[in-house]
Amino acid sequence: MKAALAHCDQVDLDSREARYKLAKLVTNLFDRWGLTQADQLNLLGLSDNSRSILNKMRKGTQALPSSRDVQDRVGYLLAIHKALRLLYPRNEHDRYHWVSQRNADFKNREPLELMREQGLIGVAKVSRYLDHLRGV
Repeated sequence: MKAALAHCDQVDLDSREARYKLAKLVTNLFDRWGLTQADQLNLLGLSDNSRSILNKMRKGTQALPSSRDVQDRVGYLLAIHKALRLLYPRNEHDRYHWVSQRNADFKNREPLELMREQGLIGVAKVSRYLDHLRGV
């Protein structure tokens, strides 16, 4: 996953091939975070009826949807992962469980709760929070 993230800033989102790779990358991230399928759909802004799309994305047979909303969400989610990799370079447990751990800065709620409840705005808030922690 680390190598795949290294060139994400240069991804052409109009390229179907790039969106296949991003779909696989983000579903792998969801697996590492231990998210339910409902949470995965929620974070991507997809309806509960999109379970088959999510499964196809995981298998590499479906590209990431080309909608701006989904692409923005994935951008923030990958930024969260990158920030956590930088904040916890030697602690894989914290890196992949941080989103489901209570956090005093989120009123003792999990970052996942904020993202789940506030959608794109919540995902962006969590990403910006981690940028702040990193001093960016």
